Amino acid sequence: MKVIIFGATGTIGHHVIEQAQGQPYEMTAFVRNPEKLAKYQATNLKIIQGDVFDYTAVEEAIQGKDVVICVLGGSGKSKVRSKGTQHIIQAMEVTGVKRLICQTTLGAGESRENLNFFWRDIMFGFFLKKVYKDHQLQEKLVKESNLDWTIVRPSGFTNGALTKNYQENFAPSVKNLKFQIARVDVAHFLLRQIKDNHYLQQAVSISH
Repeated sequence: MKVIIFGATGTIGHHVIEQAQGQPYEMTAFVRNPEKLAKYQATNLKIIQGDVFDYTAVEEAIQGKDVVICVLGGSGKSKVRSKGTQHIIQAMEVTGVKRLICQTTLGAGESRENLNFFWRDIMFGFFLKKVYKDHQLQEKLVKESNLDWTIVRPSGFTNGALTKNYQENFAPSVKNLKFQIARVDVAHFLLRQIKDNHYLQQAVSISH
């Protein structure tokens, strides 16, 4: 199975690449700075240098793939999540690639009800307001597409160890969350979706 990941050098993306090693996937990473993945040069990881704002480059990279994983990230001033995802969706629809696994954030859409005061009003209401709006637009674009999508909404990231043990697909009414999940566990869940269609065309929240 041919899998391409956008955002491979980010805090989630490099864990996806790491955990995919040894699995039966032909992995391709689309990145601006290939040197950040230098340690994988001796592996079967294919690296394509490009910018997600360059639609032509995105389309060429997606051609012939089976699955697209989107873990794009950026600063509060950047619209890389929404604009990049828009290009990815457009390229997938043109090339006929159907399966999209897209990471956003807990708090987007109806999962906003899961947030406590700190995350809802301070973090997403002030400090990360632009990032939150970009995630909201990103989800809207995915849901309006004709793709076989799964949206993954993780809570706040930690550098904890891989547990493979986390809450998933909980209702917006759930309030007893730690609002934390290890980045490696997020990567684990994303990779699970490659062969699992249980959450097809669903937005799934995950947290410890």
